[in-house]
Amino acid sequence: MKRFFRNRNFSIGFVISSIIVTGALVSFVYTPYDPTAMDIRHRLQGPSQTHWLGTDHYGRDVFSRIMQGAVNSIIVGLVAVSIGMGFGVLLGSLAGYARGVPDEVIMRLSDLLYGFPAVLSAILITSVFGPGIINSMVAIGIFYIPIFSRLTRASSLSVWERDYITAARAAGRSDSSTMFRHILPNIMAPLIVQGTIQFAVAILAEAGLSYLGLGTQPPKASWGQMLQEAQTFMGTSPGLAVFPGLAIGLAVLGFNLLGDGLRDTLDPKMTGAR
Repeated sequence: MKRFFRNRNFSIGFVISSIIVTGALVSFVYTPYDPTAMDIRHRLQGPSQTHWLGTDHYGRDVFSRIMQGAVNSIIVGLVAVSIGMGFGVLLGSLAGYARGVPDEVIMRLSDLLYGFPAVLSAILITSVFGPGIINSMVAIGIFYIPIFSRLTRASSLSVWERDYITAARAAGRSDSSTMFRHILPNIMAPLIVQGTIQFAVAILAEAGLSYLGLGTQPPKASWGQMLQEAQTFMGTSPGLAVFPGLAIGLAVLGFNLLGDGLRDTLDPKMTGAR
């Protein structure tokens, strides 16, 4: 851990990410106000001791809604990255092991999936199944599959050529055992780094989808949805857009810095360069 925290990017990213995750966890048991409770008499109030970040056009507490929005963003990030990494690692490992025709088919399918960005995939999925957070997670996760499959294939191909893999196979270890005991453990570092970076991208994608009305649906709070609702009141209450915008920016910055720090620490080439 000392080696990780000696990296400035990791330290800053860890602090920012921890604050966001802690706020999301706390929101399960406590928020200053009910994030969905309306109070029209106190609508569009500025920051005060009563409402730390003010209230929106329905009188809902902005700080409480940002806390709830953090939960949705983190859940989307976790599920989307899990979908992308789960299927991507499986397909990439198969392509790196089988090679030949299976490798070519898997890579061409990855190219096809990669041609549909997350927003476009969400539009296609929601046009059939309707808008919602589940469809957003599936759409973003599908977009991540080719990213992780390509990375897994490239990493595993290099490891398959190592001397210790040749020795393991010569000792009679099966290919499946070699894959799980030697290949996957030795390619986890780049996958973890990629997962952390794509987590940040998923938060940004979820905010964009919610802004378009394709993600989290009212009355649940989402940072992107809060931005969409705030655009009408930019002249009178700019804080309605500033605060969720800062939350999105800090979340993306924090997880990106965390990923950069992990890459610098786990990659021997980067360590040697420092």
